[in-house]
Amino acid sequence: MWVITVFEKDTFRMFEYSTKNEATIALEKFKQTAMLSYTK
Repeated sequence: MWVITVFEKDTFRMFEYSTKNEATIALEKFKQTAMLSYTK
């Protein structure tokens, strides 16, 4: 599972994706600071 963590002023949000390609496309759309990670 691929996870994007989006950091905001006082909080964060996490989004889960099945494929790296899907997550990479979504990551490009975030304007806030974000991090892509992989977990089993």
